[in-house]
Amino acid sequence: MTGERTQVAIVGGGPAGLLLSHLLRARGIDSVVLEARPRDRVETRQRAGILEHGTVDVLREVGAADRMDRQGLPHDGFELRFEGRSVRVDMAELTGRNVMIWAQTEITKDLIALRLDQGEPLFFEAVVIAVDDVDTDSPRVRYRYEGAERELRADVVVGADGFHGVSRSAIPASVVRTHERVYPYSWLGILADVAPSSEELIYARGSSGFALGSMRSPSVTRAYIQVPNGTDASSWSDDAIWDELEARFALEDGSFTLARGPVTDKSVTAMRSFVGEPMRHGRLFLAGDAAHIVPPTGAKGLNLAVADVRVLAEALGEWYSTKDETLLDAYSQTALRRVWRASHFSWTMTTMLHRDPDGDPFEEQLALSHLRLIEASESERRTIAENYRGLTLHGV
Repeated sequence: MTGERTQVAIVGGGPAGLLLSHLLRARGIDSVVLEARPRDRVETRQRAGILEHGTVDVLREVGAADRMDRQGLPHDGFELRFEGRSVRVDMAELTGRNVMIWAQTEITKDLIALRLDQGEPLFFEAVVIAVDDVDTDSPRVRYRYEGAERELRADVVVGADGFHGVSRSAIPASVVRTHERVYPYSWLGILADVAPSSEELIYARGSSGFALGSMRSPSVTRAYIQVPNGTDASSWSDDAIWDELEARFALEDGSFTLARGPVTDKSVTAMRSFVGEPMRHGRLFLAGDAAHIVPPTGAKGLNLAVADVRVLAEALGEWYSTKDETLLDAYSQTALRRVWRASHFSWTMTTMLHRDPDGDPFEEQLALSHLRLIEASESERRTIAENYRGLTLHGV
C-alpha cells in the first residue's frame, strides 16, 4: 500500500470539499481532495441553483466567480402563489440583499478548473474505503486509485462526501444522535429548452399540490411539481407535466401564461430532513450532506454546505496559526445552530406549500393561514426574506 501525507485530507470533491480546499490554500494550509466519481459526472450532476449572498461573497473571495458574475442571474425577490393569487417577497427592499441563480454544476466546474490550474492535488475516481484513527493526531484515509490501494495520512480529515459517503460511518454509533423527517411526497423536476415564464421564482401551492418555476439561464427553464413518493419520472409525459404546472401556477384573473418547450431532463427527488450530531469526532469533521439534509423548498442545501466549510476554514486557520483549538472545538455547535435554523425554515416552506396526501383539513387551514399572513404582513415577509436570502455566517 502506497502512502502520502498532507495537512487536511478532504473526502469528497463536490462544491463543499472543493471550496474548503481553496479557503485553506488562502490560509497557507495544504490539502488533498479525493473524489470517488469521474470528473465528467461531478461536473454534470444537476443540483441546486440558488445562492445566498454569503455564498456569492465567498466564491468571489476565492477567485471562482468570474463566470457567475458574467452569466448568473441576480434575483431581488420571489413569488408565492395560492388560492389563485400572488404575493411577491421583495428581498432587496426588505433586507437590502438578494440571491443569485447560478447552477451548482457551474460552481463545481469553476472550482475544479481553479484547483487544477493551481496545480493542487485533486484526484477523481479515488474511492475511499475507510477513514481510520480519527481519535489520534494522525488520522488516515484508505482509498483505491488507479487499481492500487493507497493511504493518506493527515492532521485532520474532512468528510464532505454526502449522505451515503463513508466519512459519517467513522464516527462511533454510540456518540451519534440523528434526527430525521421523511416527507410523504417527492419532486418531479425538469429542465426544458424554453425561456422561463417569469423573471423570478414562483412557489405555488396549487389545488393538486406544490409547483416551483425556476430557471438555469435566460433560455433554460427549471421546474418542479409535487408527486407521490415512488413516482417513476418516465411515467409522466412532457405534456402532462406542462399541463400540471399550468394548473398549479394559474391566477384567478387569468393573467399568467406558461411558456412550454422541449424537456431535456426529468428526475424525481425524494424529500427529507436529516441532522446528525455531532459534526466533529476527534480529528474528523463533517460538512454538507454528510451531516445534514434539508428538503429543497428553502434552497438551503448547498448554502448550508458552504457555510459549514467557511466556519471550518476559519477554525483550521486559527489552529494552524496559533495552535488555539477554541474554534475547532466549537465547530459542531457553531455549524449546527445555522443547520437547525435552516432546517426549520425549509420545513416551514415545505409544509406550507405542499399538500400532504395523508393530511387533514386542520393542516390545510394552518398552511393557508400562514400564506395569508405573509400576504398581509410586511414583518412576516421580512422574516421569510431574511431566511431565504441567508442569515449572517454565525447568525441564528
